[in-house]
Amino acid sequence: MPGKATGVKQVAFNKKAYHEYYILEKFEAGVELFGTEVKSIRQGNVNLKESYCMVKDGELFARGMHISPYEKGNIFNRDPVRPKRLLMHKREINRLYGRIKQDGLALIPLSVYFRNSRVKLELGLAKGKKLHDKRDVAAEKSSDREMERKIKERNV
Repeated sequence: MPGKATGVKQVAFNKKAYHEYYILEKFEAGVELFGTEVKSIRQGNVNLKESYCMVKDGELFARGMHISPYEKGNIFNRDPVRPKRLLMHKREINRLYGRIKQDGLALIPLSVYFRNSRVKLELGLAKGKKLHDKRDVAAEKSSDREMERKIKERNV
């Protein structure tokens, strides 16, 4: 189609999710939004830090996802932290709901991006990390950085 943007443009990324959780599986969902919210997302005014997803009455919702009001939106702006309905097939939602209830996992938004001019949300089926796990990961990262630094010094 002429005039349509193609490809993927990442808008927001949830670094904290990778620090707090082990990501077991990733899913893509559409987001039901209003016009001013889409315009605000295009400007990059979205925050995923404290957000999570939940299943209610067979529908999937993202809660805590903050989309700042659009400056030129006046009366059409919506509540920035209202629950946003996510669009997935009923089969997928039921499967995710079963995994969440049975295994005690969480659904965490990982990133917001545009795919062919549509807003998409990447969800992660996640298991929480314990404090010692976070320390292990931090120690491993710092040792990797140290090794890279040593290799760089030798090659120069």
